[in-house]
Amino acid sequence: MSRIDQLRKLAQLEPDDPLAHYGLALEWVNLEDWDQAIRSFGETLRLDPKYTAAYYHKARAEIGAGLGRDARDTLERGIHAADAAGDEKTAREMGELRDTIV
Repeated sequence: MSRIDQLRKLAQLEPDDPLAHYGLALEWVNLEDWDQAIRSFGETLRLDPKYTAAYYHKARAEIGAGLGRDARDTLERGIHAADAAGDEKTAREMGELRDTIV
């Protein structure tokens, strides 16, 4: 069974676990399957809107897919979530990534 199949199975077995979907999303990023990554990060954030790292990586996937406007919106929401959580480092990293989007 491939790594992606294992992660899919885990996400199916634990549908309410944002970490399971986050792990699956990161593997989709590794495979450069941007659409699947975006969907999996979206599910992560639906389950846990405070999962600040998911915003950052979802935006990276959106950039990979050529969706700069969507990435900018994702980063804005992520910066807000990171600020609310007191996560200055992640907020700063998201701001830096946002500033690279043309």
